[in-house]
Amino acid sequence: MKNTSKLAIAFLIAAATSACTIGTTSSATPKAASLSAVAAGENVRIASDYRVTKVNVVVPETLTVSEANSIKPRADIVWREDTYGDRHAQVKAVMEAGLKRGVKALSGQRPVVLDVQVTRFHAQTERVRYSSLPSEHEIEFMLTVRDARTGDVLVPSHMVNATFHAYGGDEAVAADRAGITQRQRITAHLAGVIAAELSK
Repeated sequence: MKNTSKLAIAFLIAAATSACTIGTTSSATPKAASLSAVAAGENVRIASDYRVTKVNVVVPETLTVSEANSIKPRADIVWREDTYGDRHAQVKAVMEAGLKRGVKALSGQRPVVLDVQVTRFHAQTERVRYSSLPSEHEIEFMLTVRDARTGDVLVPSHMVNATFHAYGGDEAVAADRAGITQRQRITAHLAGVIAAELSK
């Protein structure tokens, strides 16, 4: 990889909490301004000389889905912000939106393809979102980076943990009132995660 630095990327690494319980919780009110700042973007230095030409996202049908309104359903996929339907397809759409947003500013000389396989996408159940229970959005995926021209693997398949804090209780209510959705936060967070991953 060249040492060329590339200007780039709009992303937020959102402050933490969602569907899987953790040790602490915060009653701080989320600020819509923080999301706006991410949408506006900030300049960071990108070390790798990549230009992403395609993002392939796979959400295997073997991943289990739960619609149970419990604290932490035993399933690979928990997603409630879309209406009831094909959760695998819905998760794929959320992942694609965040990852594609995150790679837009990469303008390096080497065209690459990202192969992404989701292994876990565990957002919040209704019960957890509006309770005082601390929680996280648990998002994990396998990432492989390939040369777009030759197909050669540049970065072997490896696990990326994109888990982060989810709003719950008063935070969730305040976010709802401010129009800040789980989808918005997850998309912005994924953009930041993939940008950081490709800058290593």
